[in-house]
Amino acid sequence: MGYDKAEVNKFVNEVTSEYEKMLNKLKQKDADIESLKNELVKYQNLESTLNKTILAAEEVSNNMRSVARSESKSILDEARKNASRILNDALIKAEKAQNDADMLKRRVINFKRRFRQAVENELDIIDSIEEDY
Repeated sequence: MGYDKAEVNKFVNEVTSEYEKMLNKLKQKDADIESLKNELVKYQNLESTLNKTILAAEEVSNNMRSVARSESKSILDEARKNASRILNDALIKAEKAQNDADMLKRRVINFKRRFRQAVENELDIIDSIEEDY
């Protein structure tokens, strides 16, 4: 007996067909894997770029905070200097006003004394005139 040639050929054709299907599926899987690898690299590059962007944004934010703190410190220092200058000017003006008031008070007292003296002198003259008559 032996092998039936048609049956062997049919079996070989089926095995070949199955082998070609599996080979095509394997090639397709390899192509899919390669495509996914390329996409993975693309996303890894995108992730790296995003990480760098985030770090740059954090650095810019930190720099802006530092500049803002420095600027606010300068503004506060300037405001303190201005407030101190204004306060000193006000104290000087108040002291001058007090001195002017004291001087005016002395002048008034001095005027009153001279006026009183003048009035007393005039009264003495009047009294002396009355005594003469």
